[in-house]
Amino acid sequence: MPVEEAECPQSFSKGESEERCGKVLGENERWATEADMATLRHVADRIPAAAFFVVATEFCERFTYYGITGPFQNYIQNGYRVPGSRPGAIGGGQHLATGLSNFFQFWCYVTPILGAIVADQWLGKFKTILVFSLVYIVGDLILTLTSIPPAIRAGAALPGLATAMVTIGLATGGVKSSVSPMVAEQYTCTRPFVRRLKSGREVLVDRELTMQSVFNWFYWAINVGALSAIATTELEANVDFWPAFLLPTLMFVVCLSVFWMGRRRYVITQPTGSVVVRAYRVLAAGVRNSRAARAQGRVVLDDDGEPVHWLSYAKPSLCPDGAQLGWSDRFVDELRVALRSCKIFLCYPVFWLCYGQMSNNMISQSGQMNTGRVPNDIMQNIDPLCIIVLIPLFDKVVYPAFRRCGMELRPVVRITCGFLIAALAMAYAAIVQHLIYSTGPYYKTAGDDGHGFNDISAAIQVPGYVLLAVAEIFASVTGLEYAYKQAPESMRSIVMSLFLFTNAGGSVLAFCFNGIAANPHLVENFSIVAGLMGAFTVLFYLCFRHYDARDAREASRSVELERAEKPAPSEAA
Repeated sequence: MPVEEAECPQSFSKGESEERCGKVLGENERWATEADMATLRHVADRIPAAAFFVVATEFCERFTYYGITGPFQNYIQNGYRVPGSRPGAIGGGQHLATGLSNFFQFWCYVTPILGAIVADQWLGKFKTILVFSLVYIVGDLILTLTSIPPAIRAGAALPGLATAMVTIGLATGGVKSSVSPMVAEQYTCTRPFVRRLKSGREVLVDRELTMQSVFNWFYWAINVGALSAIATTELEANVDFWPAFLLPTLMFVVCLSVFWMGRRRYVITQPTGSVVVRAYRVLAAGVRNSRAARAQGRVVLDDDGEPVHWLSYAKPSLCPDGAQLGWSDRFVDELRVALRSCKIFLCYPVFWLCYGQMSNNMISQSGQMNTGRVPNDIMQNIDPLCIIVLIPLFDKVVYPAFRRCGMELRPVVRITCGFLIAALAMAYAAIVQHLIYSTGPYYKTAGDDGHGFNDISAAIQVPGYVLLAVAEIFASVTGLEYAYKQAPESMRSIVMSLFLFTNAGGSVLAFCFNGIAANPHLVENFSIVAGLMGAFTVLFYLCFRHYDARDAREASRSVELERAEKPAPSEAA
């Protein structure tokens, strides 16, 4: 049926209905009832065009990021044009290469917190992405110019790399903190509705499944962009490093252009002030007031007769000077929800420790094997290639198949599967390393100081990369989705940046392994990482297995409350 004002709950005008419901119903659509929620097949909605502009922007940014980082390990580890050695520039060895790689990853995932503060306090997500994109281009130019042959011979490669790493890492944080919540904000429908298909069958369009689909395709675009490392490592091996860095630099100009082209289509949220300082004050007030209440015997009980959460004591309604606090009861409740959702991120640093092996130690591992005519650092691209194939398969086949069987793979189950598979990938890498060390002619010194490779094919690495790709789909994509869905609207940028910050935690852990991140200790390196990931997989499931059922109950309760507050016309009649 055509769109009518009365289709949205209550008697709103068309403009008001769009604002309050996030959608105006079209032909063959109606608001869902409780019976629809229980009986109809749940499906994801169409992704809005504006979201694809943001996805394209992320593709270009990741093309740049992975394009420049792809050659980093060889660029740092090996000397410049050493006969019989892999391509290189700085000649710092594997310890320095792995250490700088871990630093860069750490820095890139610390700065999103700064980016979130800038976006929330001053610029908003759209302008934050624009400003930090310009900084990104400056960093790319520094890296490119200091990688030309005269600069390398003059000793400018290492200081130029360090300067570029700091600049690009800062820019990455500014972009990453805003782009993922911005892509999700382009889908504005907040209430489930029913759509009648051409076949006459009705399906329920579910926001949660739509968000899952949005982040699946967002992550898919990231990994298409990551394939840039194929081009840059080939350029590194067959031409030189400066064209390998120039290509991603030019792509980032395209990135900025694509993002600007979509400016008239975006749903743009204005900055409302950073929540970081306010959150700190609320936490301090909650600790202080809850201690005082317990000491004075003024414990407050909730509706079930249980003591309220300690953070509730920061609510103005429970404080004598509440009017002067500068925040509301609602803000305290939202902060509590945000903190609860962030608990699930605590085990992620170990996952990122596993994932980080792919961009440093596994590259060095392939350098110890026969790679034929392809560069050793091209092997890491097996991971994004697998993800490009598997994400559509999971989104359109695997997850719907589980739902049709009545076995919804909710976030905690998916994340647990991802952690377990990451542990298996590291165990497999340890086995591969043992085989390398057991094969001549160089055994445990292969790849060191201009030594060649052992007589074992690098193709044996492929299953390890496939396992890491599956682990990413289960753990990383789900983490992004969970960070967005569970965060209150006012805190989405900061919660998303805290999820990204767990990647920095993985880099900190990697520093602890730097002493064994080289020959002849790589078997121990991979084995310990595998065991650590396995232990944290068990710990994660034991601590958070009840979250799936709780989140499902709260989602159902939220829909019921929304229906009670905004009844559909048929119900009101």
